[in-house]
Amino acid sequence: MKRLRVGVIYGGRSGEHEVSLASAAAVFAHLDRQRYEPVPIRIEKDGRWALAERAPSAMSAAEVIEHARLEAGRAPRVAREVHLMARPSDEPLLSIDRAERKGAVDRGDGGGAVVHSMGLDVVFPVLHGPYGEDGTVQGLLELANLPYVGCGVLASAVGMDKGMMKVVFAQHGLPQVDHAVVLRSEWARDRAGVRAALLARLPAPLFVKPANLGSSVGISKVHDAGELDAALDLAAGFDRKIVVEAGVPNAREIECAVLGNDAPEASTAGEVVPSREFYDYEAKYLDEGSKTIIPADLTAAQLADVQRLSKAAFLAIDGTGLARVDFLLCRDDGRLYVNEVNTLPGFTTISMYSKLWEASGVSYPALIDRLIELAMERHAAKQQLRTSLL
Repeated sequence: MKRLRVGVIYGGRSGEHEVSLASAAAVFAHLDRQRYEPVPIRIEKDGRWALAERAPSAMSAAEVIEHARLEAGRAPRVAREVHLMARPSDEPLLSIDRAERKGAVDRGDGGGAVVHSMGLDVVFPVLHGPYGEDGTVQGLLELANLPYVGCGVLASAVGMDKGMMKVVFAQHGLPQVDHAVVLRSEWARDRAGVRAALLARLPAPLFVKPANLGSSVGISKVHDAGELDAALDLAAGFDRKIVVEAGVPNAREIECAVLGNDAPEASTAGEVVPSREFYDYEAKYLDEGSKTIIPADLTAAQLADVQRLSKAAFLAIDGTGLARVDFLLCRDDGRLYVNEVNTLPGFTTISMYSKLWEASGVSYPALIDRLIELAMERHAAKQQLRTSLL
């Protein structure tokens, strides 16, 4: 049986670059070489695409981050660069040629444009954050007509933008915390007015986040009015749009994994117990004190609600393939809030997404197989759509 040539894209122009390397290392380590031929395609922090000399191997985000700190300031290793347009002596990721098409109408331009790829059968984007998880790479792959793992352009864009995600959740009646969206330009123009409006509308504590980022990068917990300015300044350094949320008192952080296309399945639920006041970047990747509890200590009714709302949130953004849905559960009154959908969650063997499915009976290699199958199914279905009235 012919092996599928799988292009694994990782790295990216994002604050989550190092996390992506760890996720990609796990994918490479567990792709069945009898079924798949992996191709490592790395996006550098400056946006250059390259065919990597070798696949990443460090499967711990903390290990990758520490290595990146040691390498800071050193000249980067030169890899063979990939161009979106063909160049002599390069093997392009995508090239566009003019070619005569059988039966094509002569428009006087020599025929139609034919898009070629480097022989990839399917693409596995293991990219977290902007320029990878936000629909940009997904749009490129749509143009190339290549099957790819995970959510499409729309779901990826909505899942990345926390402000727009909340609009969609509200339209579908999903429970969520009170919140406000602030533009960086508004904050720069009228700091006093924005500050007063937020404090009047939302009670402390507050969580201030860049709208388009993940891994808790740029997030602050604001305990009182004196901390709000610094939190807004920090978030504004990462995005033009800032989301400010009311905190849930005495909250538990519950997560659930979703797998599928039009009829998704939900895993068992897990709970994150952060080593710090909340689950920030250091608590997620650098501090060994944080722990996860799988399965979470929930009643049968609570678990059913988590799974139902996970699938509802996934379908609300038009998700496909995979996502992790995060919740806040108030210990005091038992109210459950949908916090966000992560369309390309951390994907190492010890990441919450894979651990949730392992606890639900799906091993990591089987999870990779299923995601590739879902990508191929979705692509095959799209090929049946008409693109012309003629």
